[in-house]
Amino acid sequence: MSTIATPERRVDGARHLGKVALVTGAASGIGRGIALRLAREGAQVACLDLNGDGVRESAAAIERELGGGRALALDVDVRDRARVRAAVERTVAELGRLDQLVNAAGMLTMTGFADLTDEEWDRTIDVNLKGCFVLAQEAAKALTPRTGAIVNITTVEADVVVSSTGHCQPHYNASKGGLRILTKALAAELSDRGIRVNAVAPGVVDTPLTGIDLHSPEAWAFMEQRVLIKRLGQPDDIAAAVSFLLSDDASYITGAQLPVDGGWLVR
Repeated sequence: MSTIATPERRVDGARHLGKVALVTGAASGIGRGIALRLAREGAQVACLDLNGDGVRESAAAIERELGGGRALALDVDVRDRARVRAAVERTVAELGRLDQLVNAAGMLTMTGFADLTDEEWDRTIDVNLKGCFVLAQEAAKALTPRTGAIVNITTVEADVVVSSTGHCQPHYNASKGGLRILTKALAAELSDRGIRVNAVAPGVVDTPLTGIDLHSPEAWAFMEQRVLIKRLGQPDDIAAAVSFLLSDDASYITGAQLPVDGGWLVR
């Protein structure tokens, strides 16, 4: 697999100084990358995930790198409203406030249309779409007016169907397509409080989410036909975009979806 190198990125240690962020899906992959990025840029971060061991590792990684008192580990299922509400309340109680929410929790199974069960459909919609609604609704009660911000993690598959094996994943497409329009709806609903809501749409990112070896010659042969930047995306590619949309640099942006896909949607 021949690719270009991932560039070094500038990290602004003061960009989110004094802010408190709640990041779901923070146990691994994109969610962990976002949590680490925001912490490096000055935020205190509440890391939330169903994977208790993983989310504690993420919080510990932040504390090791940046010193104690910057991270909180929350072992929570995003589908459980009572526990989500308690997590938001604990974040405010222990970290003092809540300025930013990142909905990065998500799931993907590779089942095609013909074999998709009701149970698999419901679970995917509940985690990827309803979970974001529940988090946003509970967090919105605590988000700082006029400067609060939400970023949802969608995917290029909210816009296009990706199929390398003869079938796609309609449950995943539906959940992320729904999240894209939910982002716009929340931007409208929360605008009177000055809370901005945007989305980042990753392309193929080097995480274990799909269960596919993205480094295999077969996988890269398919991806290379689509991407214009000839490498796999990295969690920090997504984290950098999220950091921008949460920051004051994006103070005039709301209801938008920013693709971070190496050019996947171009062709």
